Amino acid sequence: MSFLTELADEVGTAVSLDAADLDAARTDRSGWTTPERPIAVVRAASTEHVQAVLRLASRHRVPVVPRGAGTGLAGGAVGTDGAVVLDVSGMDRVLAVDEEDEVAVVQPGVVTDDLAAVLAPQGLWWPPDPASRAISTVGGNIATNAGGLLCAKYGVTRESVLGLAVVLADGALVRLGRRTVKGVTGYDLTALLIGSEGTLGVVVEATLKLRRVGQDPVVTIGATFPDVRAAAAAAAAITGSGLRCAALEILDAASCAAIDALVAAGEGPSGDLPTLAGRGAFLLVQTDGGAAAREAEAVLGFVRDAGGEGAVAHDPATASGLVALRRAAHPAYARLGEVLIEDVCVPRSALPDMFEAVADVSRRHGLPIPTVAHAGDGNLHPNIVIPASVPHAPGEIPEVVWAAGEEIFRAALALGGTLTGEHGVGVLKRRWIAEELGDDVMALSRRVKAAFDPQGILNPGKVW
Repeated sequence: MSFLTELADEVGTAVSLDAADLDAARTDRSGWTTPERPIAVVRAASTEHVQAVLRLASRHRVPVVPRGAGTGLAGGAVGTDGAVVLDVSGMDRVLAVDEEDEVAVVQPGVVTDDLAAVLAPQGLWWPPDPASRAISTVGGNIATNAGGLLCAKYGVTRESVLGLAVVLADGALVRLGRRTVKGVTGYDLTALLIGSEGTLGVVVEATLKLRRVGQDPVVTIGATFPDVRAAAAAAAAITGSGLRCAALEILDAASCAAIDALVAAGEGPSGDLPTLAGRGAFLLVQTDGGAAAREAEAVLGFVRDAGGEGAVAHDPATASGLVALRRAAHPAYARLGEVLIEDVCVPRSALPDMFEAVADVSRRHGLPIPTVAHAGDGNLHPNIVIPASVPHAPGEIPEVVWAAGEEIFRAALALGGTLTGEHGVGVLKRRWIAEELGDDVMALSRRVKAAFDPQGILNPGKVW
């Protein structure tokens, strides 16, 4: 009996061979499309579906590509040649919320914003805060160890996951981690799975560490600077002083102009918002907790010392408007044309130099590269705009863009940084991973991969 026949017998209508479904699984939010084509898409509705797919795939040595909402930015969940795409986005239930222990148990397809809506009435929240929170899933956050605006103070996904239920390559279900806040029994396999991009197992359930919604005030500051280096210097000085702001975000001049154009077109946030166009850079800062007001005063001092002008938002509408401007960055970039959203991270003290390196790459290659940064942890997102004048096929990344990206990656490595802070390696950064890790770590990582997936069927061609 053929693999596809057995698959249909096991999961029934969950399997699709429709050409439109297969093509949709060949791309993600990066805009890149693989020339390869999967043989089937399975929309898993249960852990049993996931186990059945992997048991059959292991028996027939068929590659399996785990996929959620398809919002990835590195080609990490695109269907490959001859593979089954295992779509877990339909496994989207919040299974339990324990208010007393501040724990939630969820399936991987739960959208980040939907989880927030479930938790809010109980005075709880889950800290990971990616820009894609309205469309990305908890499983995708776990796959890439996503961060977002609040991670400088509250950590990335790894710090907010206590345990996982994972289906291994042979279909076995294992439970990793625990419900307790502390625990050091055995190896920390939960942490290993987080950020593994579907190459070690398929997450079917997650036990999440929650926080109480604080009663202390949140102070929001908007500051402008003559240039982005000054803004980055202010951010580096803030973090270097020991202050841990809840949010510390930089928009360069190109980003400011793009956001203003979005607002002017009626497609962005509305209200009494500052005009950013013509500014060299914008810095959004939030402090919270009992010392929020005192920390905000210290932040304003660093802003002034760096040549900027800042002010506290004195009403909730203005504060939420400033945050909305920052969150409008990616929709604003999309109006400029086709965009490759990149992701590098450097030591926070190196932020000014990294912004300068991106600007230099932009000038030399003649490519617009508006850049936004989670400055609190040194994570920059250079957005390489592909001009309409550069010929390329749909879903293809032109060579000039690859060249610009490569120079940005190597600049980050030269400054003591990393290729990716939260988007993952996927396919798009695979060619540079050995430059960061080195031969010995690459070999060790491949041995770990082989221990979990001896046949190499889980997300082949990604990361390694």
